[in-house]
Amino acid sequence: MWGNQGYGQPKRKPVKPALVTAVDMLARQEYSENRLFEKLMGKGYEEDEASAAIACLQEKHYLNDAESCPRRFNYLYTDSSYSVRQICEKLKQKGYPSALVKSCIPDDREAVGEREYEKALRVLTSKYKRSQDKQKLMAALFRRGYQSSAIYRAVNEFLAGQEDEIDE
Repeated sequence: MWGNQGYGQPKRKPVKPALVTAVDMLARQEYSENRLFEKLMGKGYEEDEASAAIACLQEKHYLNDAESCPRRFNYLYTDSSYSVRQICEKLKQKGYPSALVKSCIPDDREAVGEREYEKALRVLTSKYKRSQDKQKLMAALFRRGYQSSAIYRAVNEFLAGQEDEIDE
């Protein structure tokens, strides 16, 4: 009555073909080719059937890592407070190849550095009090993967705001 009834028992072969299941999954969420293959294998499909389904989806242009990876990168780059390093790690965890993920990073190092500074400062102002220790603030940003130059600048600016509040 309690728990998962099928726990510990071998998985039964799925009823639907792998292609139908893959299309259903892609209708709900975008997947990388590797991640979709892992999901299909986890559902009990044979390796040949899962590979054939992925090849068919690639042929019909429903599945294309070269298009979806930059799209996801740009979304996270513009709309999140993640560092570039965090974004890259997230995409690699989603199954995108490392070389493809690295190719998404903008070439303009100054613009990337400025963005890192702005996002680090945003994290500090939204999550931390100005009375916290400088080393703890810096360590928190280092753990999040921000560039060291952006961290120093953001922490100094954040703590300088504390002095401005005292003067007023």
